[in-house]
Amino acid sequence: MLPEALTSICEAEEEAWLRINRAQEKALEAIEDAEKAGKEDITRTLLRAESEIAHLTRAAEKKVTDEALELASKMANRQATIRARAERRLETATAYIVERIVNT
Repeated sequence: MLPEALTSICEAEEEAWLRINRAQEKALEAIEDAEKAGKEDITRTLLRAESEIAHLTRAAEKKVTDEALELASKMANRQATIRARAERRLETATAYIVERIVNT
């Protein structure tokens, strides 16, 4: 009976060690799978962020370009108005000077 009990105990211990080893292997596989999934999530997130940044950059550049064109147009109109006013004043000043010289 004693040898059978020892054999049974040895077999139980061996089976326990095998189960522990399998559990450790499964745990390591789960860790590797989780790390792989995490890296894939990070990669997807980075790609999505880069895409969004590119989109926002294009939108901002378009807005800035549109605003610059609008400002340039306003400045051109303002410049034309100032130039026309200056030319009228120049004509008035020229006429005044000519009148003063002729009347002297």
